[in-house]
Amino acid sequence: MSKNYIFSSESVGEGHPDKVCDTISDAILDACMEQDSNSRVACETFVKSNMVVVGGEITTKADFNYNTVIRDAIREIGYTQVGETFNADKVFILNALTKQSPDIAQGVDAKAAEGKETDEQGAGDQGLMFGFACNETPELMPAPIMFAHRLGRELTRIRKSGVVNWLRPDAKSQVSVQYKDSKPVRITNVVVSTQHTNDVGHDTIKDFIVSELIRKVLPAEMIDDETQFLINPTGRFVSGGPEADSGLTGRKIIVDTYGGMGRHGGGAFSGKDPSKVDRSAAYMGRYVAKNIIAAGLATQCEIQFAYAIGYPEPVSVAVETFGTGVVPDDVIAQGVREVFSFKPADIIKQLNLLRPVFNKTTNYGHFGKVDDLESITWEKTDKAEELKKAVK
Repeated sequence: MSKNYIFSSESVGEGHPDKVCDTISDAILDACMEQDSNSRVACETFVKSNMVVVGGEITTKADFNYNTVIRDAIREIGYTQVGETFNADKVFILNALTKQSPDIAQGVDAKAAEGKETDEQGAGDQGLMFGFACNETPELMPAPIMFAHRLGRELTRIRKSGVVNWLRPDAKSQVSVQYKDSKPVRITNVVVSTQHTNDVGHDTIKDFIVSELIRKVLPAEMIDDETQFLINPTGRFVSGGPEADSGLTGRKIIVDTYGGMGRHGGGAFSGKDPSKVDRSAAYMGRYVAKNIIAAGLATQCEIQFAYAIGYPEPVSVAVETFGTGVVPDDVIAQGVREVFSFKPADIIKQLNLLRPVFNKTTNYGHFGKVDDLESITWEKTDKAEELKKAVK
């Protein structure tokens, strides 16, 4: 990519149909983990109109009412208005969950099995994962996605606080950032689409979003007279959420990660317990990449590793610093292998993942959240000094 360019990233609100599904899937995961930390959960959700379908594979000792968890998750999002097609108390729920396949379980379990090469816990599936970090923001995340998340998070706070009564749960944000010499210098465009009641005018919505959201959330020094604000650009957004569009778990994986700035291996996160490397190893990748940046070894870093199902060691580990590394990338990769273990069981232990913390990750990105490092452990930079010593 050229050193001078414009890069855009989007975020979506809690009421977006796909995020409704992610929220329900993670709520079910946390309900399982709260009672049984060894739960095996692969829960996916589909929503449309007044229907919620949950399917997948769950093996757990936890005993709870799935319908109650689903309705509470929807209620927390804010779909509670009388007359709404998609309403927490009135949705029809279809439960198509079964137990985890025994063939998959024997590969993941930390015990010997016929045809299995080791008795260690193996990866729950084959796949490749990426981690990414850069020094563009205090969170060590790319600026476009962090700005988009900040808008979405604040819009939700405003809606739930009742400051205005015309906001509704479905929303999207998008920020375009201009880079010069590979550094973010200004915001060129901001797009915000928010669901609203039928009785509010477009000018009222636009004035409020620009003055009370965009200008209060985004850095003033990056907004100028040429910055374009596009607010509800269709002119109307009354019908939203699952009433207007179907939703599915795992369809917002770029929103969940780096906004397209860092690559993605393809596996979704929500609804999956930590034995699934799609989730836990992606968190590990972020942890490693962030520590590389915090150690001052590079200003931009991407790490990739891959697994075979049932096998504990990654089949590959690669580090790319895009020419910003203070030492060669292979030297950093060697130091990474010395400091971190990428075995699934070790990832779970290092990041303390056998806990019901996953509903805190669902919305506004799984990465870049630094306000609760006890829960979001992969955002810690506690290995920076050790990594610096290992890289010689």
